[in-house]
Amino acid sequence: MEDVYTTISNVAEGYYTEKRSKFYAFAHHVTTADEVKELQQQYRKKYYDARHVCYAYRLGPDGAEFRANDDGEPSSTAGKPILGAMLSANVTDIVIFVIRYYGGVNLGTGGLIVAYREASQDALVNAIFEERQVEEQITYNFSYPQMNQVMKIVKDMQPRIVAQDFQTSCSITLSIRKSLMPELKNKLEALAFM
Repeated sequence: MEDVYTTISNVAEGYYTEKRSKFYAFAHHVTTADEVKELQQQYRKKYYDARHVCYAYRLGPDGAEFRANDDGEPSSTAGKPILGAMLSANVTDIVIFVIRYYGGVNLGTGGLIVAYREASQDALVNAIFEERQVEEQITYNFSYPQMNQVMKIVKDMQPRIVAQDFQTSCSITLSIRKSLMPELKNKLEALAFM
């Protein structure tokens, strides 16, 4: 469906080890790049002695906003495999950080790609997935005598009431599943001709 997407609802952890290098993965639900930056600072502070704090994120119902960061690892050996794990799970509004403690043995590019991907996938295995709906909002202004008709539409269609103001002139802001918005708009606009 075009108006449903999958995300996670918990902080999930994963782990992978290869040739004494340890990879700790942490997956979080996020909705903005600012949240990602804030979490990145927290992980850098908490794991100050780690060699690398790599991450990737996908934002938006369609996952259109994304970024992969290798944090000093060879190009495309950390961020891209993390992002790839998200794409494989078809999940968005998520960031995964993978903290690497170097074990003294170089893994090579292939080994790094596997390690970052496996740690990320382990975190996703421990995640609680949830489906969310893409919603759109509409603000409708009406006169007080139309109140019963407007509230009947609200009762029938079950949109979420975001805001309402019933003073001299009335206003209501509703949020509803994207696929139902045309129907809601039509019903509200029809009230103007009654």
